[in-house]
Amino acid sequence: MKFLSIVRRFAAFPMLAAITLVAAGCKSMIVFDPKGPVGSQQRDLIYFTVGLCLIVTVPVLLLMVWILWRFREKRSSEAPYQPEWSHSTKLEIIWWGVPVVLILVLAVVTGRYTHELDPAKPLRSDVRPVTVQVASLDWKWLFQYPDQGIATVNYLVIPEKTPIRFELTSDGPMNSFWVPQLGGMVYTMSGMATTLHLQADEPGSYMGTGANFTGREFAKMAFTTEAVKRADFDKWVADAKASGNALTEDSYRQLARPGTSGQLTFASISPGLFHKIVHEYSMSRGAPAGIGRKAITLSGGLATEHTEGGQLAPDSEPSVHAGHHGHMIHGSDSAQDQRK
Repeated sequence: MKFLSIVRRFAAFPMLAAITLVAAGCKSMIVFDPKGPVGSQQRDLIYFTVGLCLIVTVPVLLLMVWILWRFREKRSSEAPYQPEWSHSTKLEIIWWGVPVVLILVLAVVTGRYTHELDPAKPLRSDVRPVTVQVASLDWKWLFQYPDQGIATVNYLVIPEKTPIRFELTSDGPMNSFWVPQLGGMVYTMSGMATTLHLQADEPGSYMGTGANFTGREFAKMAFTTEAVKRADFDKWVADAKASGNALTEDSYRQLARPGTSGQLTFASISPGLFHKIVHEYSMSRGAPAGIGRKAITLSGGLATEHTEGGQLAPDSEPSVHAGHHGHMIHGSDSAQDQRK
C-alpha cells in the first residue's frame, strides 16, 4: 500500500503539468509559435535542449520507480542483501559517461546556434533592411524610423519578409526589448546603443513587451508589432507623414517624462535625436552646484561636452568607447571626481 501511495503521488506531477499546459492556452506559449527566422531557430534550440535533457531525466525517473518497487520492504523480497557492495565500474561509466557526452553535444550545438543568432549579425536577405531606433522610456516605448523620418509610441509597424535592424537604447532605467514570436530579448541601457536584427515572415499582430522591472507602471510597457505587406507599409508611412505632428526636442522632453502613454504617431523627427538620447545622461542628485544634466554629442568625429546649469572643469575630456554590439559614453575623470 505504501508503494502504491508513493507511485500515485509521483504520477500526479505530470498530470498537473499537462492540465496547467492545456489550461494556459496558446497565448502563453507564443514563443513556440515563431513567425520569423530568428524565432524559429531559437525554438529549435529549445526543443533540442529539452529533448537532450529528457535522455537523462526519463531513465532516472523510471529507475527511481523500479528501485522503489525492487527494494520495497517485504519479507519475500528477492532483492540481494549486499552490505559490503560499494563500487561498480560499469555503473560508474554509465552515470558519468552519459552526462559528459550530453554536455559536450549541448556545448557544440549551443555554440553554433549562439554564433548564428548573434543579435548584431545581419540576417541573410536580398531585401534592404529597415532601420528602427528604439528608446525605452518611463513607461513607454519610442520607435523612430530615421530613413522614413517618422516616429511612433507604443506601436511598431514593419514590412513582412524584410530584415529589421533595431538600434536600442534607454532614456531611463535599463529595460529589455522583446517580441517573443520574432526573437529573443535584448537589453536597452542608457548611454549605450545595442543592435538587434529580426524579421517577420508573414503579416500579423505580434505582442511586444519589456521584461524588466522599472518602477510603478512597468507592467504597462507593452507594445504591438504589426507586420504588413510592403505596399501597406509604404502607405502607412505616407499617412504618418501627413499626420502633422512633429517630434521636436521640446516635445521629446515632454514625452520622456515619467508616465504612461497611448499610441502616438509623429510625422517628423528631430535630426539626430536618437544619438542625443544615447549620449545624454543625468549626473547624480547629490552632485555639487554647477553640475547638471550633461550631454556628449559627436560632431566630425570629435566628442563635445555640454552641461545644463553649470560648467565642467576646462581640462575635462570625455571618453567614448565603441564596441561590437554598441557604444557607451563615459564621463570625464574630473566629472566623476566631482560626482563622488
